[in-house]
Amino acid sequence: MPRNLDMTALRAFVTVAETGGVTRAAGQLHLTQSAVSMQLKRLEESIGQPLLERAGRGVALTAHGEQMLGYGRRILSLNDEVWARMTNQEFEGEVTFGVPSDIVYPYIPNILQRFSVEYPRIKVNLISSYTSRLKRRLSRGEADLILTTETDLDSGGEVLQKAKMVWIGSPGGFCWKARPARLAFEHDCIFRGHAQRALDEAGIHWEMAVESDSIRTVEASVSADLAIHAALEETVDHHLEVIPHNGALPDLPMFNINMYLASGPQMALAERLAKMVRAAYGSSAQLKAAE
Repeated sequence: MPRNLDMTALRAFVTVAETGGVTRAAGQLHLTQSAVSMQLKRLEESIGQPLLERAGRGVALTAHGEQMLGYGRRILSLNDEVWARMTNQEFEGEVTFGVPSDIVYPYIPNILQRFSVEYPRIKVNLISSYTSRLKRRLSRGEADLILTTETDLDSGGEVLQKAKMVWIGSPGGFCWKARPARLAFEHDCIFRGHAQRALDEAGIHWEMAVESDSIRTVEASVSADLAIHAALEETVDHHLEVIPHNGALPDLPMFNINMYLASGPQMALAERLAKMVRAAYGSSAQLKAAE
């Protein structure tokens, strides 16, 4: 006889797996920790398999848990889509979300996917630009929520993560040894001035080998070992690598990944998205602390 999965328990499991712990999942689901734990236990008992195990301060998926997570995401996505369409829910509003292109990965795609499932009536307009431009758009009311990469924090913002700025180049490349140092940056890239200043202070001559308005042009040039670049360590493209220079290049400053929320008519909707952004970056910080 066919058995049915408990959708509430399945949603609790997927949320715990994605946030990295029962505490954060309980906050997102607006439940107590004990209620979430009971739902996890109910799901494990119903299928007769362990899905999660404790790992430091967080949780880790078992082999069965990894399989269930994939199924669970698809089931919940379809469930939420059917519910939204068949109950004839009206469009609720839209949020304009600004993110610098170099920090779109690794978190933003998953945040957007989860948000669309949980809030199918809210449209998210994603815009990608430089930090300075995004802050101007926020001040003019053209964005409701933005992320930035900065060495400091302006009034009204919050720090999501501290990130290390590193030199990057072609895997196995030698261009980083060249003098003057050959640099590749976008015209308005916030990292450009910091990289140049660090080289100046270290007494290393440099030249702009590649200047572009496109990050893809910069990445292609660096991948071809024609120049070097600087970026946040966690965002390095898989075609590139952190340069193993052993002190031949100067240290670069730490950066904040900050979030700013506009105070306007869309603030309540934007706060829902901001909550998911906090959870994504907070879950990453928890995992790092547990390592």
